[in-house]
Amino acid sequence: MFKIITLALLSALTGLSYASEPKETLAAFYAALATGDQAKASELLAPDVTVYESGYVERSRADYAGHHLPEDIAFAKTSTRKVLQHSERIDGSLAVIWEETETRATIKDKEVRILGTETALLQKSGDAWLITHVHWSSRKPK
Repeated sequence: MFKIITLALLSALTGLSYASEPKETLAAFYAALATGDQAKASELLAPDVTVYESGYVERSRADYAGHHLPEDIAFAKTSTRKVLQHSERIDGSLAVIWEETETRATIKDKEVRILGTETALLQKSGDAWLITHVHWSSRKPK
């Protein structure tokens, strides 16, 4: 009985740690931001990830975690993100995801709506997909 419970628990934990599809990895990254789970968000990034955001470049997971990740978590925790368009292409151990999003938030007591575009590149590492590059761009609606 102990072995069955242990195996079930390990299977559940493994399922939570690694997404089997690139889009699941990206969704897990955004879920980690929204819940404030910096460790989980970092775990989903490759050590040599590059993050392009608002003209800035973070050149590693450590660089991103030490600069923009806390700000991105703070914003994600107080906003809602909706995917409007999603496209994905997988070629072997590489995947690219393009998304168009709408984010709503309250900033300085003012309701704002932000339209975003994103390109994410992921690479399969063992059974897991890791984010190796992400490029975010956003604008106010017309």
